[in-house]
Amino acid sequence: MKSLLLLAAFAAGAAVAAPTLPPMLRLAGSGEDPGRIDYARLPVLRGGHGLVTRGPHDVRGMEAVIFDHADLHDPGKWNFRLHSYLAHFGGRYWAMWSHGRQVEDHPTQHLRFATSADGLRWSEPRLLAGPPSRDGFRYIARGLWLREGKLLALASHDEAYQGGRVRFFGPSLQLHGWEWLPEAGEWKPLGVIADGAINNFPPARLPNGEWGMICRAPDYQRNVFLLSGGVTRPDAWRRSPIVTEAVADGFRPEEPDWWTLPDGRLLGLFRDNARSGRFYRAVSADSGLTWSATEKTNFPDATSKFFCLRTSRGFYALVSNANPKGRNPLCLSTSADGVTFTRMGRLPVPVDAAGGAFDAGHTSGSVQYPHVIEHDGHLLITYSRGKRSIEVIRVALDEVERLHRGEL
Repeated sequence: MKSLLLLAAFAAGAAVAAPTLPPMLRLAGSGEDPGRIDYARLPVLRGGHGLVTRGPHDVRGMEAVIFDHADLHDPGKWNFRLHSYLAHFGGRYWAMWSHGRQVEDHPTQHLRFATSADGLRWSEPRLLAGPPSRDGFRYIARGLWLREGKLLALASHDEAYQGGRVRFFGPSLQLHGWEWLPEAGEWKPLGVIADGAINNFPPARLPNGEWGMICRAPDYQRNVFLLSGGVTRPDAWRRSPIVTEAVADGFRPEEPDWWTLPDGRLLGLFRDNARSGRFYRAVSADSGLTWSATEKTNFPDATSKFFCLRTSRGFYALVSNANPKGRNPLCLSTSADGVTFTRMGRLPVPVDAAGGAFDAGHTSGSVQYPHVIEHDGHLLITYSRGKRSIEVIRVALDEVERLHRGEL
């Protein structure tokens, strides 16, 4: 009877109480209390490191808004690098990211990309899309989408300044797309993919066969929704609300991700910009058309972006800044059911962007905003260091499974 009532509430589009789920965190050794995690003593996964791109120097301060197209060829003008994404297409790995001056998400921020045969040694960066033609606008990289045998790049496009300062997101917010043309060796603009929306990761397949991505609107901390569709055209979407008003406990949803559970339900996970130091989650039983109320979990978070995928071996891998004290270290946690994560380890991020030694005691600076793909028996994980370099860690699935089994 209880399940019938829940289904009826979903069908009516009503917000329902969060379903009873097990805790998100239940680690061997520290249990369900995130305060007991000793991050310095977490097991460290073995893997290779690669540098995709690095700013010429670390300069802090406000960028000049005035832009000259000759600046595109002056590497000293572009030190900011964040929002990196990966894909494997046409026998090569691809990376794209937001490329800017000294400060995050200011006008003239644009898109660059690089490719690699092995995921560790990368080509020289190339221009994907230059600074927007509209004065005061920016692009923010939003992912590489493998759709119908084609490689698409996505980026948001909106005003950077509102009220004299950089804000998120402008009233003209749109999601734009580009298609890679292999024979021409260039990106073809596709125009607007979605109005009033910024995704966090590229679309993934829903249980019903459609594509889906959780997005935010300009008033994003009370307007989070799922776009589903994308089958007939890359700009054909249905909008389903997840968060539509301020939440009673002060939760401020930010940078969401979602994945499919073994029983076909979706689990949506959210960073909390109210700095609770915990993830929030919601569940959908109908491929994202309706969602439960959000609930606070016991999984720790440094108020940063994260990413989770289900591996080809069945278990889930979540990469995040798990220590609420800061965006270092970058951790990988595993779960058998996609709900409760029972193992946590550290990725072997070297002390320097150029590579070299790993030091478990080195937690200064930031390594943040990961994205993960699986290919050829490995996980390839990209992240930004200090918002000045884009790097990758390549870890064998065998090594991740050793962590999952408690053998590290």
